[in-house]
Amino acid sequence: MTTKAHEAEPRYFSSLRLGEKHVSAGRTVTEADIVLFAGLSGDFNSLHTDDEWVRTNTGYRGRIAHGLLVLAMSSGLRTPGLDQLHVLGFLNTERAMVAPTYPGDTLYVTQMITALRPSRSRPGAGIVTIEVETATQDGNVVQRGTDVLLVGGKDES
Repeated sequence: MTTKAHEAEPRYFSSLRLGEKHVSAGRTVTEADIVLFAGLSGDFNSLHTDDEWVRTNTGYRGRIAHGLLVLAMSSGLRTPGLDQLHVLGFLNTERAMVAPTYPGDTLYVTQMITALRPSRSRPGAGIVTIEVETATQDGNVVQRGTDVLLVGGKDES
């Protein structure tokens, strides 16, 4: 594999270690993000579209971002050390939505490798379980869960 000067070298299954921890760059959730996600997903629930209804009926201070929007954003955040993984497949994701995310919140994701096992079907590749925690700028955790990836070995293309 040839790598251009501006591209990082890929990371393979054999280079991963249990307990490795990585923190992402930040991403601020905007009102436009919430409106666009409602349109894309078809989820126009009042929790995401009606500030007055939310304040009157839920105890939240205003409308909140969709949990799946936060999951999608957190999945896409640049994370040095993990961005270079030679991912062959995204096998599973689980999230608990533990607190609301508001427009203006900046999200950061902490990811820690908690399990590694060789793939039974892809020699050299492996199954990687990553514990994921998404928090806001003030450290308030909004989601917790796991991702499971199939990561290739050096000979995979």
